[in-house]
Amino acid sequence: MNLQIVPNAPRNKYRETTKKFADKALPSFLREKVKFYSSSVSTGIKNGKPLVLGKTPTSQSLVLQSNDYLSISKNPKIIQAQINNLKDTNQDAVMSAVFLHEDSAQTHFEARMSEFTGYDKAILSQSGWAANVGLMQVIADKNTNVYVDFYAHMSLWEGIKSTGAKALPFRHNSVNSLEKLIKKNGHGIIIVDSVYSTTGDICPLKEIAELATRHGCVLVVDESHSLGTHGPKGSGLVAELGLTEQVHFITASLAKTFAARAGIVLCAESVANWFPYVSHPAIFSSALLPYEIAGLNATLDVIIASDDRRYKLHHKSKYLRNELLKRKIYVSSKSQIVSLEGGKEEITEEIRDELEARNIFGSVFCAPATPKNRSLLRFSITSTVTKDQLDKILSACDDFGEALGIIHKPKLKAVGGY
Repeated sequence: MNLQIVPNAPRNKYRETTKKFADKALPSFLREKVKFYSSSVSTGIKNGKPLVLGKTPTSQSLVLQSNDYLSISKNPKIIQAQINNLKDTNQDAVMSAVFLHEDSAQTHFEARMSEFTGYDKAILSQSGWAANVGLMQVIADKNTNVYVDFYAHMSLWEGIKSTGAKALPFRHNSVNSLEKLIKKNGHGIIIVDSVYSTTGDICPLKEIAELATRHGCVLVVDESHSLGTHGPKGSGLVAELGLTEQVHFITASLAKTFAARAGIVLCAESVANWFPYVSHPAIFSSALLPYEIAGLNATLDVIIASDDRRYKLHHKSKYLRNELLKRKIYVSSKSQIVSLEGGKEEITEEIRDELEARNIFGSVFCAPATPKNRSLLRFSITSTVTKDQLDKILSACDDFGEALGIIHKPKLKAVGGY
C-alpha cells in the first residue's frame, strides 16, 4: 500500500494534543531522575546511543546474539503444535496459575519436566526472572544468609533483595572465598549459575555441592544456559555431573535453548506444594496460555531428540575458543558463550564497531550487566553456525585484535580442533 501526502491536509488534532502533553515539563524530582539516567547509562562515544546499540544488521549479516543455541525456534513441529492448539482451544486460561486444576496442560508439562531432570516437581513460571525472584521469596527471609556468586544473574540478586535476606557475595567461582564466608556467618543458601551468561565460564559445581553438603547449606543452581545444551538428552549440567541429589533447587529461563517465554523451578514436592501460594510472581501474574504450553511440550520432544545438535554446538564452540586462544586472545569461556573482553567501555565499543564493519554482530554487555570496567562483546554460538562463519570472526580478530589490546598471554590451554 502506498501512502500519499496530501498538501494542506487537516492537522491531526490527536497527534497535536499528545505532542503538547509530551512537551509539558515533568515534576522536578522526575527531571532529576531522568538527568541521572543520562549520566549513568552506558553510552557510546561515537553514536551517543546506549552502548548495546550499534549498527542494524541485515539479512546478510552474521548475527550471534540469540540464545537459541540448538536453532529450534523455527522448528515446524513446535510451530504446528502451537497452531493446532490455537485452533482447538475454546477458552484460554487468562488467570493466575494458582487457579489451575490438577489436570491442566501446565501440570502435565511440569510432570514431564520433573521426569526429564530427575526432580520431584517442576513449577512453570512466566519467565526466568519470575522463577528466581519467586523461589527466593519462598525459601529466604530477613534472617537468612544468602551466599551469592558475584556474577550470578541479576534476577537472583533481585530475589534476595525482595526478601530482605542478607546477601553475602563471594568471589566469582571461588570455593575458598565461599567457605570463608560460611565459616564466619553460618549456614544459609548458596546461589550460583551453572554456565555464566556473560563470559560463558562454568561453575565448579562439584566442589560447591560438596561444600554445601558439608556445611548444611541449601544449594540453588540457575541452569538457564545449560538446560537443553548439556547433560543426557539435554537434561542439564547438574544431571551430567550426577549432582541431582545434592542440588536442592534448579531454576532456568526457558527463553534460551527452549526458545520460549517462560521459566522453570525444579525442587522437592514439599516446597512445590506451597510455591504457588507464597511466590508473588506466581500469585500475581497470569498463567501461560495453552498454546504456549503446547509449544513447550513440542520443544521438549525436539530437545530430547537433539543429541546431534548438541554435539555440533559443543564442537563448534570449542573450535572458536581454541582458535582464539591460539591467537593469544584470552577467553574464560568453556561453553557455547564466547566473549571478547574489552574491559573499558570505549575498547568494547571499538571491538563492536570493527566487527560490525565486517558485518559481524555480537552482543555488548556493560554496566549494570557487568562491572563498569569489565565490559565485553559476547558471541552466542549455535548448532547451525558454520566453520566459514567462525573463521570470519577469527579473521576479524587477526585484523584488529592487537591494535585494540585484546591480545593477551593465554591463561587456558587450547585442546583439540574443529
